[in-house]
Amino acid sequence: MAWIDTQREDEWQGALAELYGQVVDRDHDRVDNIMQIHSLDASAMEGHLAVYSAAMSGTKSLRKVERELIALVVSDINECHY
Repeated sequence: MAWIDTQREDEWQGALAELYGQVVDRDHDRVDNIMQIHSLDASAMEGHLAVYSAAMSGTKSLRKVERELIALVVSDINECHY
């Protein structure tokens, strides 16, 4: 398994610290690995958030609940925490 160096959440400063509230998993009180990998580049984390928001925002063809269900199924198939 590959490993990517990250910055510990309690060391986040500046723009990264400002993003914390948007990326923390409040149910588990931690930042999921998929977002944590961006901790060395706050602009990359912002970009990831923008892509996620666009993918999960309203569309004419899929309701939010349907998009969430697709994300859940994909995560389950990939055996990753959702």
